[in-house]
Amino acid sequence: MGSAVAQQGSSQQGGGVSIRGTVTDSAGKPVNDATVRIEQEGSAGLATKTNSDGVFVFQDFPVGNYFISAEKSGLRSRVIRVSGSTQAEPPNIKLVLEAPNVAGSNSHVSTPSPDEAMAFADQPNFTVAGITDWTAVGGHGSDASLRTSESLARETARLNPENPAATTSGPAGVEVASESEIKLRAALAAAPKSFEANHQLGEFCFHKGSYREAISPLETAYEIDPANRGNEYDLTVAYKETGDFIHAREHVYHLLAHENNADLHRLAGDIDEGMGDSLSAVHEYEQAVRLDPSEQNYFTWGSELLLHRAVWPAVEVLRNGSEAHPKSARMLAALGAALFASARYDEAALRLCDASDLNPADPAPYIFLGKIDMASPAPLPCVEPKLTRFVQEQPKDARANYYLAMAIWKRQGVPANLQDMQQVESLLAKAVAIDPRYDEAYLQLGIYYAEERNYEKAIGYYTKAIGVNPQLSEAHYRLAVAYERTGKSVKAKQEFQLHDELEKAQAAAVERHRREIRQFLVVLNGQQTSASHP
Repeated sequence: MGSAVAQQGSSQQGGGVSIRGTVTDSAGKPVNDATVRIEQEGSAGLATKTNSDGVFVFQDFPVGNYFISAEKSGLRSRVIRVSGSTQAEPPNIKLVLEAPNVAGSNSHVSTPSPDEAMAFADQPNFTVAGITDWTAVGGHGSDASLRTSESLARETARLNPENPAATTSGPAGVEVASESEIKLRAALAAAPKSFEANHQLGEFCFHKGSYREAISPLETAYEIDPANRGNEYDLTVAYKETGDFIHAREHVYHLLAHENNADLHRLAGDIDEGMGDSLSAVHEYEQAVRLDPSEQNYFTWGSELLLHRAVWPAVEVLRNGSEAHPKSARMLAALGAALFASARYDEAALRLCDASDLNPADPAPYIFLGKIDMASPAPLPCVEPKLTRFVQEQPKDARANYYLAMAIWKRQGVPANLQDMQQVESLLAKAVAIDPRYDEAYLQLGIYYAEERNYEKAIGYYTKAIGVNPQLSEAHYRLAVAYERTGKSVKAKQEFQLHDELEKAQAAAVERHRREIRQFLVVLNGQQTSASHP
């Protein structure tokens, strides 16, 4: 939502339309200082506050259709569609603030059964109240641990469900699709004003992922029959997928005005996140869970909290989600990532090990395990046996060999076990043989040989790592040290300088990224508003 305050009597609006109304609570009492928002296609959202009588006014707006809603202290009204005209009396609307799970309950959309509703915890132990600067971020341990937790948060948001919809592929599928498309385009050419012809072609393009192509026929179908919710829903998704968030937001609000649906709230959250309004997004995701505590809705809410460094709330939501959906491997993987971010390393590893047991063929939990084991202060429980299984399940996966090598290496004492270290060398060598562009594996081979005092071989692997990834600053540093040990001081100086320049540039890039991913400000029950961190 835009945050600008609506200016009454603004000459910039110039259309003469006034919209006024009242905000009340469920008992009909006026609500003072409620935030009322108004939006129209093609313009930023504006907001104003109610007075002591609960009254709000928007003046001098262009003629057109508007979407208006109100909220205060966690209570919200339904989104109301209002038509503004200079030829009529100013619309006088009433917005009623209700609890999120009550607003819109009179819609025709079915609600979860009592058993399904019980899957959602009674009430979350927190409220996301705002946004704070990234400098309030709660870290733990080394900067490497913090960077690992940030990386895992991003990867968590991209975890897919276990059974994504099947897609048609292969020559036969292409041939059938091409024949169908020809028929659909011919039908549209014969009847360009037909809802069905436009809708069918739009749906065809939509389901094959050609969202830009889908928009035009879906738009035409919407103009012919704006009451067809299925067509408008797909048009909204197509707008979102092509980055047209303004049109997408207009349509999702229009849909929500007619049906208080969990899928629509999740879609609204995705659109808000795309527009950079993460605060609205997380509230939409929470509302989706309240309406339907599905695996998808729990996961989306929890991963959004984790992405914006609301670590403890993310743990709470993902733990509840994993209890409600105990067969969800990605929920457990996300919970593991959140626990790692809260410095509960051992428990994080156990949850990721559980995730790998649910779906042994899925590489994601193993990769998460490998990363947290490398970043944690000490070896973690259950990691090595699970990574051993990863190699057994997928011996040609370079990452499986790399992370098992690093787990074995991490638990070595002084002196290291010779047989174990030979296995480390073999696994790393296999990783780069499978993937000749595996920069981190080349780096670790260089470190391995440097510890063996075989500096020439170490230099060779450091050089290969840099050849694959010139931005790998640690490789430059270790190459400089190896050059020093072999008397190549000029080359050493050059590599040290490159390392320092890269570190400076990368630190600046990390800071920019942290400023972009703004941190949620969380209120815990009975406590002051504060940034959420361990």
